[in-house]
Amino acid sequence: MASLSRALRVAAAHPRQSPTRGMRPCNLSSAAGPTAEKSVPYQRTLKEGQGTSVVAQGPSRPLPSTANVVVIGGGSLGCQTLYHLAKLGMSGAVLLERERLTSGTTWHTAGLLWQLQPSDVEVELLAHTRRVVSRELEEETGLHTGWIQNGGLFIASNRQRLDEYKRLMSLGKVYGVESHVLSPAETKTLYPLMNVDDLYGTLYVPHDGTMDPAGTCTTLARAASARGAQVIENCPVTGIRVWTDDFGVRRVAGVETQHGSIQTPCVVNCAGVWASAVGRMAGVKVPLVAMHHAYVVTERIEGIQNMPNVRDHDASVYLRLQGDALSVGGYEANPIFWEEVSDKFAFGLFDLDWEVFTQHIEGAINRVPVLEKTGIKSTVCGPESFTPDHKPLMGEAPELRGFFLGCGFNSAGMMLGGGCGQELAHWIIRGRPEKDMHGYDIRRFHHSLTDHPRWIRERKLLRRLPPR
Repeated sequence: MASLSRALRVAAAHPRQSPTRGMRPCNLSSAAGPTAEKSVPYQRTLKEGQGTSVVAQGPSRPLPSTANVVVIGGGSLGCQTLYHLAKLGMSGAVLLERERLTSGTTWHTAGLLWQLQPSDVEVELLAHTRRVVSRELEEETGLHTGWIQNGGLFIASNRQRLDEYKRLMSLGKVYGVESHVLSPAETKTLYPLMNVDDLYGTLYVPHDGTMDPAGTCTTLARAASARGAQVIENCPVTGIRVWTDDFGVRRVAGVETQHGSIQTPCVVNCAGVWASAVGRMAGVKVPLVAMHHAYVVTERIEGIQNMPNVRDHDASVYLRLQGDALSVGGYEANPIFWEEVSDKFAFGLFDLDWEVFTQHIEGAINRVPVLEKTGIKSTVCGPESFTPDHKPLMGEAPELRGFFLGCGFNSAGMMLGGGCGQELAHWIIRGRPEKDMHGYDIRRFHHSLTDHPRWIRERKLLRRLPPR
């Protein structure tokens, strides 16, 4: 049984030879390819249908000949967008998923939800996600989404960070988000296993929590279907039909699949790391990159039960309660890019690169010292999409009328999915943003940069990650 401290020693003894560490994209070796079997917390979604090609069996239901909206991708954003379209009264809404719901990036997400962010727009978006997942879906369907409200702790190891958290607490009061700034002693009382010797304080948000990707997306699909929407799995999209009107404007005409076509004036690209490939089908440039993104799940930790989730922004690490264990992860400063995004990848994972992951181990052990002697039950390293400025890509593409983006969520797709899905539905139906979300609109990027891979990568590497 490996432990976090042993992994740290092994990584330190075998450093990667890279004179420009953190600046150059790392090449994938054959050992870093996707693997079919991993022990992860979501057993029910990982091992179903192993050894068979579900896609080859055909779509889960017949394709309609026409639709008012076709959503591509059955992850968090796709399911949330479909649900909100149906809730706003849009008839003829269809979701196409090439495999099964959550396959690709959503199924292995940590599912954390932190209600407080520096942007008031994001606070509103997160609040809506929480309402949908924690209350509204269960009231509507009678099904539990898997929401767990165990609270969240933001760690302040310097005075500047504590001042930032005090401002977040003030912002939370405006939007009705309960939060408390705690002293180190109060933090120790709340979280006895935490090292507080280097802390100035913490921000505690008791109504933060964790979402279950499978439970959430399944319930969203059920609720959308009850309102007349259609969810079609095992149906890969192979092309986007486009026509040019009398004024020379390119418009969406339909969607091609392996099993037929659907005539539609509107397509929503919620394909995650595959969003660039879907964009190319329509002649639309989607500025995002695919990367390995990882966390590990520990063995049982006595006394960790019912503890809040923890986010240490300065150490770039998070600790997510996983029953009687912890999931430990963070944002990689020297990420491994997924060079050749495979359209066959579904519920697989990559082998974890321990050297890349080392930075998270140090921060995690410092914060919760018992982790140094705790075993590792499983590693979870899957694909995730990141954008040059770490903001999502949303809105109608300037190159093609009727082609909307809902992708590039920088590992925050579960958190922002409800709010952004609602906004996308409003944009599609009403034709204009409901609130000031220019920072998310795809039009913020000049067309000369949206198809510039080197610029996208370097911009992503040079920019510091947001405090999620």
